[in-house]
Amino acid sequence: MRALLLAGLLLPPLAAGAAAPLSEDAHELVAAVRATRDHGTRPFAVIDKRLARLWVLDERARVVASAPVLLGLAAGDHSVPGIGERPLAQIRPEERTTPAGRFELEPGRNTRGDRILWVDYDAAVSMHRVRPTVAAERRLERLASATPADNRISFGCINVPARFYERIVWPTFSRRPGVVYVLPEHGAPSAAFPTLFLAPRALR
Repeated sequence: MRALLLAGLLLPPLAAGAAAPLSEDAHELVAAVRATRDHGTRPFAVIDKRLARLWVLDERARVVASAPVLLGLAAGDHSVPGIGERPLAQIRPEERTTPAGRFELEPGRNTRGDRILWVDYDAAVSMHRVRPTVAAERRLERLASATPADNRISFGCINVPARFYERIVWPTFSRRPGVVYVLPEHGAPSAAFPTLFLAPRALR
């Protein structure tokens, strides 16, 4: 069973079928998105960095599924200016952050030819299936653990369980690009989405 899990053929608990309940911050954000129709008529995703968890929602703001994710090694809600132009070897550990905010997802491919979803192209931050290329990083084990405490390992990209990415994330956002809202690690959701929370609410 463990071998299958680590091979990416099975998903950790709460990641397949019935979605994990929205966290308090994610619930607050989804309510604001639904009320303002900020996503238009598109599907969208929410990432709670504190819990290292992703939720995929449909165009009616209903949760479709959720999964744990791996995030940038360093805590922080902003990307270092110009970091997308630097080789990975020149990015210091404290600079490896996953930025918070609202991003338009854009399907694409990386230099390896992998199917990815650009989150912030200028900062070279994308969402993609987990690639356990460095054994010492134990990326599959980190995804399978019961705690989000060890889910910080990437250069800033959002690593998604392979099966979840191929079955849920890529089909949802490659055909009809949507939005991803990345909740901040520091402060309330309104700090990262001021216009969303200050805008006049649309009729429900």
